[in-house]
Amino acid sequence: MHELGIATSILEAVEAEARKHPGAKFQTVGLRIGEVAGVDVDALTFGWDAITKDTEWDGVKLAIEQFPLKNRCNLCGFEFPVKDYDITCPECHRAETENISGDELDIAYIEIEEAKV
Repeated sequence: MHELGIATSILEAVEAEARKHPGAKFQTVGLRIGEVAGVDVDALTFGWDAITKDTEWDGVKLAIEQFPLKNRCNLCGFEFPVKDYDITCPECHRAETENISGDELDIAYIEIEEAKV
């Protein structure tokens, strides 16, 4: 289950951010995950809950936004969702397309409440 390794990497990023914001309360980690990133969202959430349980990070939520597989035609510029891995442009019927979405695995944001001074 590589999702546990991903959860651990997310936690390391949160801990690094916490060092920059002493005393801040961390609430949410926003993730962008593509359809073909090879991540099981349920397993990732389970792993996150497991490694943060009974720690200072217990209660920090993952907000996951999933992105569909999309390509852009190199000839006509049309952007389209890829269905059944068919990369042919539905507008000009050419296969000269490039991936523009669907393989993401990024931390988009970390929501914190700054410590009161």
